Amino acid sequence: MSTTFPAARRVRLPEVTLDVHEAGSGPAVVMCHGFPELAYSWRYQVNALAAAGFRAIAPDQRGYGWSDAPPRVEDYSLDHLCDDMAHLLDALGIERAVFAGHDWGGFVSWGMTVRHPDRCAGAIGVNTPYMAFPTTDQLRAVFKDDEKLYILWFQQRGVAEGVLDKNPRLVFEKLMRRATGPAAGLLFRGDGPIDANPFRRLETLEAPGVPLLTDEELDVYTRAFAHSGFFGPISWYRNADVDKRVMPELGVKPLALPCLMVTAAWDGALPPQAALPMRGLCSDLEVQELACGHWTQQEQPAALARVMLDWLRRKVAT
Repeated sequence: MSTTFPAARRVRLPEVTLDVHEAGSGPAVVMCHGFPELAYSWRYQVNALAAAGFRAIAPDQRGYGWSDAPPRVEDYSLDHLCDDMAHLLDALGIERAVFAGHDWGGFVSWGMTVRHPDRCAGAIGVNTPYMAFPTTDQLRAVFKDDEKLYILWFQQRGVAEGVLDKNPRLVFEKLMRRATGPAAGLLFRGDGPIDANPFRRLETLEAPGVPLLTDEELDVYTRAFAHSGFFGPISWYRNADVDKRVMPELGVKPLALPCLMVTAAWDGALPPQAALPMRGLCSDLEVQELACGHWTQQEQPAALARVMLDWLRRKVAT
């Protein structure tokens, strides 16, 4: 598959200016990346969708890469992130689009279905099911020590980014790995978590799986996060409790639009069973499972593109 990624153009929105990568023409598909990622994580699917007659759009969302990074934690709540995507459609002259999201981008894509349903022609979740992000109280009920779960460790401003900003390349060398089976899960193994905060111990972490990125691909991530730092991306997590208040319908409201859920068999953080409640919430749902870990777009690029295109041609193109 082609890995040539279209150059970014700056798109000014009401609150921020984003770097946006775009290719092709036809029905629009907006691909929202997760943490700690970039629009670049969708490079294979952007090219495949564009070649198949779709307008493929992948933004670096606020706080990432060379997109604007507002200075306040509260500027990264899910309502802001979803509003950015609605404003992006306005700026690009698009009425409706399919929103696809992976990891944290999955919460953005599903969030669009409840905050801006009139702008959604369909929704695709990659690893991330239609659900509400857990609150910090819910997480502390399971992980008693904040340092044992990366999401809780992220909550105090300055702590996590103070560690990760020192060596961005190490983050991707140690964590962005290709899973080789269920036992390679990074966060959960067996019946529960053993230490769900690899970020604070990267130098001594025995990295699971096998390397996923080439040196050139590592360079792309390293340059981007050396420029942006991790404050913006981590601040998405710092709004977990705010998100519950501003978007209480997420993961609760029944969805009537076409939905595709792509699960990853070996994702320890977002296992396939997390998507089971969707069958009672989505009236038009298809579920596909791929044999990979957390980094689905890059571990199974051709298979994910094939699944997306098959669904898009049946549900959207006509």
